Amino acid sequence: MEPLLLTLRLLLAGLLYLFLVTLFVLLWKELRAESRAVAGDYQPHGRLVVVEAAEGVLSPGTRFPLQSVTSLGRSQVNTIVIPDAYASAEHALLIWRDGQWWLEDRGSRNGTLLNEMPVTSPTVVSTGDIIGVGRVKLRVELEDQRGGRSR
Repeated sequence: MEPLLLTLRLLLAGLLYLFLVTLFVLLWKELRAESRAVAGDYQPHGRLVVVEAAEGVLSPGTRFPLQSVTSLGRSQVNTIVIPDAYASAEHALLIWRDGQWWLEDRGSRNGTLLNEMPVTSPTVVSTGDIIGVGRVKLRVELEDQRGGRSR
């Protein structure tokens, strides 16, 4: 009876280890496939260029590269810091979503403008659009997948 119990225990332990190894291999393959898919995806490129700002705030021509989530505001935690008293600490967000850039106001006191119009809900932006944050105006310059500027 004892050798039979020992054999069953070893068989059960072996099956458990086989299950765990199979699970690990499947997860590893899924992770590799996902990382390949992400690496192959288009990574957005672009920048914001200061076209107008109050004196002493930012210099016209200053360029800020865009990230897939770019925050704008007065606080140092933002991707793009706008040292203007009329900009809120967390003023606006530019987000790459569904193959487009979206601008949204983050509840700022003075509002966010897109081409002189208030942004009241997430809005698609494109090359040449002017974003107003406080007393700063930023021109959107986007590049297409081939690295050239989009029109």
